[in-house]
Amino acid sequence: MTAFGFVLHSATLHTHLFGTDHAALSSLFDVMVFFAWGLILTFLIVEYVNRTPVLGSFVLPLAVLALIFAATVREDLQVLKPVLSNIWLHVLMIVSGTVAFALAFAASVMYLLQERLLKLRRFSPMYHKLPPLDFLDDLNRKSILLGFPLLTFGIAAGAVWENFSSGSYWNWDPKEISTALTWVFYLMVLLGRVLVGWRAKHAAYLTMIGFAGVIVTFANVE
Repeated sequence: MTAFGFVLHSATLHTHLFGTDHAALSSLFDVMVFFAWGLILTFLIVEYVNRTPVLGSFVLPLAVLALIFAATVREDLQVLKPVLSNIWLHVLMIVSGTVAFALAFAASVMYLLQERLLKLRRFSPMYHKLPPLDFLDDLNRKSILLGFPLLTFGIAAGAVWENFSSGSYWNWDPKEISTALTWVFYLMVLLGRVLVGWRAKHAAYLTMIGFAGVIVTFANVE
C-alpha cells in the first residue's frame, strides 16, 4: 500500500514541479511535498534491503505530518526567497539531508524504545518487532553520515547563489542562523561518535535534539 501511494505521490509531484509555470522547489508547499516523497522513498529502500517493516510505523507518520502541513500552505504558493527560484539544487540537497536526519531521528526513537524494553525486561510483541539495537545504532550513524555532507553542500550552494543575488554570502536572517546552528550541532554529534566514542544511547538523544533544530529551521522559512 505504501509503494502504491508512493507511485501516485511521484506522479503528482512530477506534475506539480514540471507541469506548472512556477520554479521547481521554490515554495514551502514544494519543499514539504518533496520531503515527504524522499522520506517514503528512503523507507521503501531500507525496508527492501533490511526487511524491517516496523520502521514504517515511525517514518511514515513524519511523511503524513509533512503532507498535512503542506496542505495548510497549498493556497499560498509564495516563493521562499527570490534567490531560491534559481537554485533548486540548493533546496534539493538541503531537503535530502533533512530526509536523512529524519530517518536518523526515527532510528533513535526506536533505539531508545527497544533499549527501555530490554532494561525493564518487558519482552512484549513490540520488543520482538523492533530491530536489534546494533542495527538501529548503525542506521542512525549511516543516516547522519549521509545527511551531513548533503546539508553542507546545500548550505554552500545557497551561499554562492545568495552572493549572486544580493552581493553577500551571508545575511544573518533567522533561517540561515538556525541552519548554521543545526549544521554545527550535527558536526559535534559526528565528531563525538568518531573521535570521542559517544555511546549509542547518548547519540540517539542528541540526534533527536538535532532533528528538533531541523524543525525550527523549517519554521523559520518565510
